[in-house]
Parts: sequence; C-alpha cells; structure tokens
Amino acid sequence: MNTRTSPSKESGALLDAVVVGGGAAGLSTAVTLGRAHRSVVVVDAGHPRNAPATHMHNFLSRDGMNPAELLEIGRDEVARYGGTVLNGLAVNAERHDDGTFTVTLDDGRTLRSRQLVVATGLTDRLPDVPGVAERWGRDVLHCPYCHGWEVSGRAIGILGRGAFSAHQALLWRQWSDDVTLFLDETPELADSAWEELAARGVRVVEGAVERLEVADDRLTGVRLAGGRVLPVDALVVPSRMHANAELLAGLGVATEDVEMQGSVVGSRVPTGPMGATDVPGLWVAGNTADVAAQVIVAAADGVRTGAAVNFALVAADTQAAVARRREPFSAQDERELDDLRTGSGLRGLGVA
Repeated sequence: MNTRTSPSKESGALLDAVVVGGGAAGLSTAVTLGRAHRSVVVVDAGHPRNAPATHMHNFLSRDGMNPAELLEIGRDEVARYGGTVLNGLAVNAERHDDGTFTVTLDDGRTLRSRQLVVATGLTDRLPDVPGVAERWGRDVLHCPYCHGWEVSGRAIGILGRGAFSAHQALLWRQWSDDVTLFLDETPELADSAWEELAARGVRVVEGAVERLEVADDRLTGVRLAGGRVLPVDALVVPSRMHANAELLAGLGVATEDVEMQGSVVGSRVPTGPMGATDVPGLWVAGNTADVAAQVIVAAADGVRTGAAVNFALVAADTQAAVARRREPFSAQDERELDDLRTGSGLRGLGVA
C-alpha cells in the first residue's frame, strides 16, 4: 500500500486542509486540492462502507472493479499531487478563534488546518434477522442499481419493514419476474399498494421472518416463524443509513432525518450545494451528506467540495494579500522608495 507520510505535515505545521475519511469522496476531495497546489492530509480509519462487496457498478470505466482497488488507486493519486494519507481514526475536532481547526487522532497525533472536510460516510443498520449481517453485500442486498443486474431473473425476496417495502418490491420487479414481498414487520398496506403488487405479479407473504437459510455459502431461502421456508436467491433488506457524524457533534453540527416515501430511512448532515456547513471552514462530502450517493456520485461530490474549499482558500489568501498591501510603509520601504526617486534607481526604471 503506497501511503506516504510526510513528517513535516505531522509536526504542527498549518495545512490548507485536513480531510477526514478515505473513501471515494474524501480521496477525490484531496486529489482536487492537491492539483490546486494545496497542502492536504487525509485521515483514513480504513472501514469503507462497501467493504463486504467484491464489485462496484455504475462507475463509468470502472464497472466491476473491486472497491478496495479503487481506493488504492485513489491513494496513489493523492500522493502523486503532493497529498498525504494517514491511517488512523479521528476522534476529536476543534475550531479555534482564528478560524483554524485541530484534528486529534486516536494515537494522539494532531493536525492543524485552515479548512476541514468530513467525508466519513455512513453506517448501515441492518434488520436484526439471523443471517442478514453475515450475507450483507453478497446475496443480501439493498440497492438495485448496485446489484440488480447480477441477480436478474432470479428469485428475489424483499424483507418488509414499512410502507416503503411495497415500493422496493415494485422497483426490483424491473430485474426479475420472480419477486416476493415478505411483510414481516410491515404495517397494513394501502389498498392501492395491494393492487399495484398484484398487477405486477409480486407475491406477498404474511408472517414473521425467523431467519435466513444458507447452504454451500449461498442464500437459499427465508424461514418464517412456524418453519415454512420459501426459496430465494437474493434478499433485499431496508438498511437504516446513518451518517457517521460523531466528529461533527463537538463542532455544533447536527444530523437530520432522511425520509423516502414517508418512511425515515436514515440521517444526513445538512449542507449547502457545495458541501458547506453552517460552521465557517467546515465542509461535508459524500454519503455523510447524501445517503443515496453511489460511489461515482460520492467521488464527484468530492471534486465539487474540493473546488469549493480551494475557492474559499483563494478568497482568504486574497484578503490577506490586500491587507498586507494596505499596511503603512516601513522605514525600509521608505528608504527604498527614496532611492528610486533620487538615485540611480530612476535610471534603472528607464526614466530619463
């Protein structure tokens, strides 16, 4: 793993930016800043959300790539443009009166920066059904655009957890005509939902789900309370997608609920269109702000946030330069100006 560590960037020097989170969004932010000749350090805890998956999809030119390979390439690109990736967990962040930030890692290292970007992603909270967590990202799925093609035409089950489950069943019907909705903990469906499911040929099974059946390291069925087993090749579950925002709490930034079809599906950190929070100099990118962002969207969001951070730094640098220019002349400045007026310096300026 080509992770470059620059001692000078761990010695207390003020960086242009620290990026917390080494996923697609964080690395993309760092590459953008590095290409703008900014000093940037990425802090990566090494726990990507899509680690259980062996392939990622809908990423133009990278379809089918292992997610870990994408991150390795991203780390190399950060280093190519002068950035640094540190392996570690950021446990605290502070904003000081002068507008700078200090980020503390779990091993005691500290980083100081003018701008702070948090791209720590989200955590999927899965239904408490035996077998779900163990098969997550393999044949227990969530996003049809990530995994639908791979299970096309196969027996797909939908684990019900709310009114949104009927919508999921209709959505996954696009990939297979063998779709079963297990109501489980779903409240009573509206009459219109029953009609839509029937019209699309989606089977609906009532009763509590007890556990998943697995044989030869593959999902084979769903066992209901009472012992009945229905065969499935893949099971869609409604994860609760919660932003990893613990680092932001101490900076006064709170999360908000995310709703889909009237159901709360997780939480996010609210930001402006370029990733800015209400705290000056603090930015959020990727799944921390957008629970629906796939890898390519998170990467694109990182570029946008990186450009916005650089713009903020340019504005600050310009203000500082203007302030310096407006400062009264020093004695040395006055002597140099007097030499230009009365001495040979005039001839050096081409004045007759």
